[in-house]
Amino acid sequence: MKTEEIIIANLKCNGCASTIKKEIAALSGVKEVTVDVEKDAVKVTYENIGRESIINKLHSLGYPEATEKNGLLLQIKSYGSCMVGRINNL
Repeated sequence: MKTEEIIIANLKCNGCASTIKKEIAALSGVKEVTVDVEKDAVKVTYENIGRESIINKLHSLGYPEATEKNGLLLQIKSYGSCMVGRINNL
């Protein structure tokens, strides 16, 4: 089992964190997910899944790894994910 901290872009609030936790936790092989909004970090404990699958899921939600190019489309996706997370927290 591996635990890894991934620094991401576009993380703005607890709504974002809620969406990230839910979506990453749903990946087969992911055991635990925590999000630190202040550090722009996602900590994932996983096995039997590649790191690339986690990175790809984050990217599809609009939260690319901080080393990736962060274009307008990804920023818009992150706002959509943020809104969904806020609604789910109501």
